[in-house]
Amino acid sequence: MSTNDRYLKKEVENCISKKMVFIGGPRQVGKTTLSLQFIKPASTENPQYLNWDRTSDRKTILNDQIPLNKKVIIFDEIHKYKNWRSLVKGLYDKHKESNQFLVTGSARLDYFRKGGDSLLGRYRYLRLHPFTLSELSKNPQKSDLDKLLKFGGFPEPLFSQSENEHRIWQNERVNKVVYEDLRDLQNVKEVSTLLLLAEILPSKVGSPLSVQSLSEDLQVSQPTIQKWIELFSHLYYSYQIAPFGSPKIRAVKKLQKLYMWDWSQVVDPGARFENLVASHLLKYCHFVYDTTGHQMELRYLRDTDGREIDFVVIKDKKPIFAVECKSGDKQLSKHISYFKERTSIPAFYQVHMQTKDYGSDKTGRVLPLTTFCKELGMV
Repeated sequence: MSTNDRYLKKEVENCISKKMVFIGGPRQVGKTTLSLQFIKPASTENPQYLNWDRTSDRKTILNDQIPLNKKVIIFDEIHKYKNWRSLVKGLYDKHKESNQFLVTGSARLDYFRKGGDSLLGRYRYLRLHPFTLSELSKNPQKSDLDKLLKFGGFPEPLFSQSENEHRIWQNERVNKVVYEDLRDLQNVKEVSTLLLLAEILPSKVGSPLSVQSLSEDLQVSQPTIQKWIELFSHLYYSYQIAPFGSPKIRAVKKLQKLYMWDWSQVVDPGARFENLVASHLLKYCHFVYDTTGHQMELRYLRDTDGREIDFVVIKDKKPIFAVECKSGDKQLSKHISYFKERTSIPAFYQVHMQTKDYGSDKTGRVLPLTTFCKELGMV
């Protein structure tokens, strides 16, 4: 599959004739490539594509020379312009009968939307995720999983499959997130400490995140650490999931778990696989919410005695299935039986990187991640 055939293309096509379409997602995930498919020629040199980071395009926008004689107008990184909300609102209200507008950004556009004139009702917000198994192939194989585990799901390293280029790309991406995107989001002075935090976070994947421990390691207050982690979330660098509570168990209620948008940053093989599964499930949740409006949540289940199930997917406030991650395929986790009897979760899956497939959804099914993604209709 080429990087041009992204899973959100049809949804953008369905929405753009009715409203503005905002496409959010991590830096270098393919938002520009996706948006360019809606103009011809599909090039960043096309005057229909306006990038706020490019001086000539910035002048075009500020001088009110936007080519409204063209059907589709693309604004890339326009949220960096302080009056962007008024700009796109005015353009849409005046020209929605004759023009279509695509807005993309590497920070959360809903974060920048807050305040000022409301854009509510004028746009659809879609989140573009990295490539996952089902997007790579309708019938994903173990070789697809191996590629994703090694190179991550971002198009450039995934399709080049060069270890040297992958390392260089990772270093550049972290630096750009901290030195460029973060400073565009908020005026942060402790950039060197933030870069250190960004480098530490991948080692925290797989266990409940201790803000206190990070605070002690970096000699920064806990509220500041929490604020910085939230900023990284707004920039699609990392994300957190909250615990799922149940009346019949003594569930932990506050400790969150953290995962990376680029799971290939995680060194430990088991934690990397868990992060990859988390990203597959988060992509599924975001897609369902963005395209159908159903309230979706990704959580984890853990009690005060340390028994844990890695993920619980919740739809409209009701759990629909739980997922446990294991590298091997020989034994069903005892925690599945324990929580099956004490929660309302209807189906339990234990996914792995091997070949065996046995058990049932209700008692706990052990199956390859490739099979799980295919059968449950992952995107």
